[in-house]
Amino acid sequence: MKKNVVVIGGGIIGLSSAYYLHKAGHSVTVLERADFMDNCSYGNCGYVCPSHFIPLATPGIVRQGLRWMLNSRSPFYVQPRLSRSLIDWGLKFMKSANAAHVDRSAVPLRDIALLSQHEYENTWLPLPHFEFAYQHKGLLEIFQTDAAAEHAHHTVGKAHELGLDVELLDAAALQAKEPHTKVNGRGAIFFKCDAHLYPDKLMRGLINLLTGAGVQLLGGEEVRKIETDGGRVSRLVTSKGAFEADQVVIATGSWSREMAALLGTKLPLVPGRGYSLTLENSPYNLNYPAILVEGRAAITPMDGNKIRFGGTMEITSTDTPPRYARVQGILNAVKRYFPEFDVPMPPVEKIWYGYRPCSADGLPYIGRIKKYNNVVIATGHSMLGLSLGAGSGLLVRELVDGVKPSIDLSPFAVERFD
Repeated sequence: MKKNVVVIGGGIIGLSSAYYLHKAGHSVTVLERADFMDNCSYGNCGYVCPSHFIPLATPGIVRQGLRWMLNSRSPFYVQPRLSRSLIDWGLKFMKSANAAHVDRSAVPLRDIALLSQHEYENTWLPLPHFEFAYQHKGLLEIFQTDAAAEHAHHTVGKAHELGLDVELLDAAALQAKEPHTKVNGRGAIFFKCDAHLYPDKLMRGLINLLTGAGVQLLGGEEVRKIETDGGRVSRLVTSKGAFEADQVVIATGSWSREMAALLGTKLPLVPGRGYSLTLENSPYNLNYPAILVEGRAAITPMDGNKIRFGGTMEITSTDTPPRYARVQGILNAVKRYFPEFDVPMPPVEKIWYGYRPCSADGLPYIGRIKKYNNVVIATGHSMLGLSLGAGSGLLVRELVDGVKPSIDLSPFAVERFD
């Protein structure tokens, strides 16, 4: 049955949800607090990565974060501040950061990543006039230390258990993958299962696709109030007007905790700021995207003539001024792995930063809430929003239509911490 669905949020999760909902025959309106053109979906490194089956909440991450707190260029930082929501998130995060949780998370993260990759390759790529520089050629995870080499050995074993196409490379095999430049690494995991794309093209192409199909994309519409009638949401009141809805999808990224609070729902989630910069017409050549393990940075060749460098996880508020010294930390890490890359610190206007929505256990929140029967939440994807974007949109459509989801959604339950 055709429904009037209002999607709140214009990032990759919101727009992907809108695509699948419209495809299923629903009338769809997307409300975005900004202008659709500058959210976290644009500045990431473009990975579509089943390799990322280890959640953010891992053993040792809290201790490492405490050691890095006084380093302005560190890749992981939690800004100390008196915030009840941050304290609540932090306690839940620390409780989740254990080996048992990492083990439980592997299959759910693999399943949603493979679903998303399948949708990108079999549903999105064949669409006419929608090109986003997609390449399924693999990803390198380069390491330099004994400890990281040992961890890589275990990761490869786990990846094989999960049925992923993965190979462990020594230094010579790693260098052979990148013949155009010197690589400083003891070795690498070669995740043949991974792909990458150019986020800017993906998002602009998706916007054009939706507007051409008649989906209403309304910018500058910040939802201020949610009106309810019994066990249902009936109307959304924005800064400009009001919208009635049969079904509501909340996909507001790092602002989702506040949005859920309008419905009396507690969502343990904080913003994690990341930074990136892109070399246009790069003088350097790379064959593969790469994770620089000890450097906690990422690098991706994109769209033929570009290279993007990105990284850091800065747990902070959305109104805290950016700390651009962290970009120098990213460039320093790149230099340690690729010594021929001389990339100067760019002017501020060339640096991108955005806020990733970080759940309290590193798994996204995807599902309905108990209090209102016509609300679906899809958020908390942390650094995997783009990777899981297509799959998450499909799952939202299945939830709205009340059909059996493509994968088990119980690990992603919205109210799992209650």
